Parts: sequence; structure tokens; C-alpha cells
Amino acid sequence: MSDAPSNTFTPAPLDASKRTWLIASGCAGAVGAGFAAVPFVSSIQPSEKAKAAGAAVEVDISSLKPGDKMTVEWRGKPVWILRRTPEMLATLKKTDAEVADPKSLRTAYPTPEYAQNEWRSIKEEFLVVVGICTHLGCSPVDRLQTGPQPSLPDNWEGGFFCPCHGSTFDMAGRVFKNKPAPDNLEVPPYMYLSDAKMLIGEDKKA
Repeated sequence: MSDAPSNTFTPAPLDASKRTWLIASGCAGAVGAGFAAVPFVSSIQPSEKAKAAGAAVEVDISSLKPGDKMTVEWRGKPVWILRRTPEMLATLKKTDAEVADPKSLRTAYPTPEYAQNEWRSIKEEFLVVVGICTHLGCSPVDRLQTGPQPSLPDNWEGGFFCPCHGSTFDMAGRVFKNKPAPDNLEVPPYMYLSDAKMLIGEDKKA
């Protein structure tokens, strides 16, 4: 029989105090893991910023002069607010016969009832539309001046031009006939809080 020492390890028995300490440590670790999971679970809930992304946006239009346009963001979209001059409004009679949907009756981008008119707005003076082309989501550019311009007809009455595929819109955001864009520019829900303030995204009082 060999006298070589055995490789079998026999742990020494734990006394009661050590066993209690190990159990307590394990429980504390499990509880700690539970607490550590709380921030992660919270992180997958909608953040305040995400909630705010769909909220209505209050806009001060008091400094907007006739002929000026401003852009605000609502739900990640650019919303144009154009204060039209009497001359701009007068062009709408001229473009009535040239636009595809003069009364905004198409339903792909439903137009609120208060904007189903020639000027497509609550107040004639202020145009409020989403600045995204209804064709492929490109961003049209301002072509507010009248007259011949590159890529535009010689009798251009002012409006908006989408350089991506050539769609054109009049001073009410109405798309011209025979263009790639199938619909007028979208009118978002909105209302006036006062003569100087507008709320984009809600129209409860409209």
C-alpha cells in the first residue's frame, strides 16, 4: 500500500456563526441585484422627453410680420407658420383651377374642417402646415416670390417647391395637378390661445 498523501480535500465544518454570515451575505446580494434591476426596468418605460414629443406646442406669433414664415417642431415634424400678405391670399383665386384638390377633400391626409376652405386655415392670414412633401417625405423649399424662376412655370404665383421630384404647392399648401405628390400639405390640428399665441397639436376649442 502506498504511503502517498491523499488528494481528497475534506472541508472543515463551518461553525454556526460563519454559516449565518454566509446566508446573510447571499440574501443581501440577491436583494441588491433586485434593486440594481429597478433602474433598468425604469429605463425601458417612456421617458418624459418621449412623452413630450407628442405633446402640443405653444407658439408665440406676435413677432411674425406679414410675409414672414417661422418653423416649429411638433412630433418630430417641421410645422410652417406663414403670415400671408393680402397679395399672397389674392393668388389663391388664380390657382384654384390649377391645383388637384382645391377644397382639401382628399382623406389620405385628412384636413380639419376649419381648414377645408380656399385658404386652408382658421384665419385667412396665417397658414399652418406640416413642411413635408406628401410624395416621399422630402422637405419642400420656399418659393414665395412670383414670376419665372428655375424649375417653375413662368406664371408662378408663389408657394413651395419640392426639389426632389418637382412637386409644387400654392400659397395654401395645395398641390398642383399632374405632380408626383398626391395630396396637399398636411394641416396639423391647432387652435388660437389668443391673437398672439397658437397651440399646435390640439384643436379642442376650434
